[in-house]
Amino acid sequence: MNAKPDAPDLPARVVTRDRVIAAVEDALLTGQFVPGHAVTLRGLAAQLGVSPMPVREAIRVLSSANALDVMANGRIRVPTMTRRRFDELLHARVLLEPHLAALALPNLREIAGELVRIDDAIDESLVTGDVIAYMRRNHEFHFRIYRAAGSEIILPLVEHVWLQFAPFMRTVYGRVGTSVVEDRHKEAIEAIKHADAEGLRLAIERDILDGMGLIGHSVLDGPPPQAIRRGKPATKQPQTSAARRPD
Repeated sequence: MNAKPDAPDLPARVVTRDRVIAAVEDALLTGQFVPGHAVTLRGLAAQLGVSPMPVREAIRVLSSANALDVMANGRIRVPTMTRRRFDELLHARVLLEPHLAALALPNLREIAGELVRIDDAIDESLVTGDVIAYMRRNHEFHFRIYRAAGSEIILPLVEHVWLQFAPFMRTVYGRVGTSVVEDRHKEAIEAIKHADAEGLRLAIERDILDGMGLIGHSVLDGPPPQAIRRGKPATKQPQTSAARRPD
């Protein structure tokens, strides 16, 4: 769900609404909407520097995608994660994302270098403890691959799924500090370089299972293991402030 680019024939209201949607989506994908913490429509509008109307329209769009709940008192929050919801999100990711990556493979060799640079930025964010940068770069890595497939059907489904689980991944990083996962991205890059569709599918699937496993353990089953390695161990612990709930 990406905001449409500005166009001279679009009404200003529509342009503002789309910008608000993009801003709220980014907040969801980087974990700035904290599960369990409700916000008001007016508070969100003030934070974004717009009137409540485009925020109301954006929230309507995102609630229809199951990314946000509008409560009876009008406050807005991330939907509660239940075991059933988690299992469906995991199943959807494993079904859709490896397939989408394989579809994109013929178009990926020319961007392998770009994927390496994004993955290096992910490693750096783990070292510095910048949780928001980590989540933003991780999303960028996956969707740089997925968008190369040119899918008009599967890609929007995957975008909706990411909006629903990303806030809980931020919760995980807030609880476990510098837990790092096996670097499946490097496996994916190697598969791309060798035009190995099955290797790419497996790398993406394993990456999903690693990340969703952290969510499952932390959110549903209690604290996850203290450290799951992602390449070389990070040399610096993430700062507590990186996982702090935004004001």
